[in-house]
Amino acid sequence: MAVNVGNTGNTRHVERTVVGTWGLAERYREFSWRQARGRSAAHEELSARISHDPELCDLVSGSLPAGGAQQPELLLAAVRYLDGPHAELGPRGETAYGRWREWTVRHWNEVRAVIMQRSPRTDEPAHCATLLPLLARLPQPLALLEVGTSAGLCLHPDRYRYRYLRRYEGDGGSGAPLTEAEAAAEAEAGAPESPLVLECRTGWTADELLPGRGRMPRIVWRAGIGLDPLDPAAEPDDLRWLQALVWPGDEERAARLSAAVEAVRPAPRPRLVRGDLLQELPALAAEAPPGATLVIFHSAALADLAPARREEFTHLVRSLLRGRPGGGHWISHEHPSVLPWIPAPAHRSPHPDDARLLTLALDERPVALTGPHGESLHRFPGAEGVAQGMP
Repeated sequence: MAVNVGNTGNTRHVERTVVGTWGLAERYREFSWRQARGRSAAHEELSARISHDPELCDLVSGSLPAGGAQQPELLLAAVRYLDGPHAELGPRGETAYGRWREWTVRHWNEVRAVIMQRSPRTDEPAHCATLLPLLARLPQPLALLEVGTSAGLCLHPDRYRYRYLRRYEGDGGSGAPLTEAEAAAEAEAGAPESPLVLECRTGWTADELLPGRGRMPRIVWRAGIGLDPLDPAAEPDDLRWLQALVWPGDEERAARLSAAVEAVRPAPRPRLVRGDLLQELPALAAEAPPGATLVIFHSAALADLAPARREEFTHLVRSLLRGRPGGGHWISHEHPSVLPWIPAPAHRSPHPDDARLLTLALDERPVALTGPHGESLHRFPGAEGVAQGMP
């Protein structure tokens, strides 16, 4: 068989282009089906339409580096950030998609610039409702170090107000209407005048959740590491980007973000370091004041790391805490697949959000399953006594 050597390079380029376009289309199909479905009808439809648009997939795959820059969240947020068509509710229907597509292609250089400058990582301050019972029971005062932070909003659990609604273990956090007795059996804690009130369903009583009549953690140092740390309280452009990352139709999360920013605006800024979490963690941990309990924590932050990097991170955290005078603690809050060596008991519930539940663990010992946005907290059987008397 004769081979045209002169065209071999061009043939390989075409093959790479086809593979890249197909791979990107598959990525958007997966995003539509596994992530957006049931959470955002607009993003579910938009990402599905993109997956069936080979010309747009070719543009995206051919002009963005493979990997993180091609994440669907980045493209969808970048167009919203730049006030593209249907930015608020997302394009619905073929005609609206046509306008969205035409605008995106015409402004592609601007869209690409935003994608290359920004990260899809966004803070979820509601995670503080599930972290608070652990933080309140650790030896005080605390030095908080968040890995994978975006805007440091989870470094201020003491600036929010909490309302824990009593639910029974095993109900799966279904969100069914509360009975009169359940509504009355709630615990409240936190900053009384905070603009952000976080509600969390749980099977624990008030005394089990927070010791000493709702004692709050005393935090004397706050720091975080992120690839693109933001300051939405001082930089309107950073707040605009975080708002663009909130999916269309999720008014509750958008309101929560705005309230959290208002709550932390008067507070001193935490120390946020830009860079790789493994490279920056040792030096930043060494800055924690010696008289405070160092708490290294992260919430839904490690999924993008390769498994080998997660193991490296685990060994690093263990080493840092062992080497610190007085020790410290590690709070992980991730999907069970991210840190599979943390044994999470089976959880059986028909609720459709079960696949997205996170495992809350203290020093690699599982404590509870939580809702993906901090909306529920359900203790594992046998988790008694994990955090110095925590039931």
